[in-house]
Amino acid sequence: MSGHDNSSQLRSVLPFQAEPAEVRELRRVVRKQLTAWRLSAMTDETELVVSELAANVIKHVGRGVAATLVLEAAAGLLRIELHDKSHGVPVLGPVACDNECGRGLHLLAGLAADWGTLPAVAGKAVWCELSADVEARCQRVQRAEAALMEYRRDAGVAPLLRSQSVQILEESATDLITDLLHWVTAGGGGDPDGLLDRAQMHFEAEVKAA
Repeated sequence: MSGHDNSSQLRSVLPFQAEPAEVRELRRVVRKQLTAWRLSAMTDETELVVSELAANVIKHVGRGVAATLVLEAAAGLLRIELHDKSHGVPVLGPVACDNECGRGLHLLAGLAADWGTLPAVAGKAVWCELSADVEARCQRVQRAEAALMEYRRDAGVAPLLRSQSVQILEESATDLITDLLHWVTAGGGGDPDGLLDRAQMHFEAEVKAA
């Protein structure tokens, strides 16, 4: 694997072979490159996207085929392109899909500010753009998870596990929100309905902006 980096353009081109061992090395190079660009806060999301895109090449194009990863950073966006020699265009399938088909594309759609495919003479490129806002969203999720863990511990409930059902997670979050509403009203007659409305408005605005 070799790379090209022009620090003035913040662009890196990384050819690789679509093999699991090469993908691991690719993630290491990506991590090093983002650190050099002072974008290390985006490393986890970028590695995840790169892994999924490379896995799709291995699965749908062929193990061992030549591919190229291109990273380009500008104006608060990190653009990721994965080029391969297949002309097949990936399609975003149903969320509730058997096995893991389409998982990488759903992940792309969830994390990316934008994504798509580009035809090329020798194949295609799947691209996506990650915004620096991804870091802020992840920090919010991490803070909420930490608060929920602390809440369950104080309530004497078993620790929260990612493997637990959505229903259990939602019930725990609902209990926490209910206690917060009690706290608001106990602190001076605050308006719980208004609080919920404002929180919903803030959430929808941030999702739309993302």
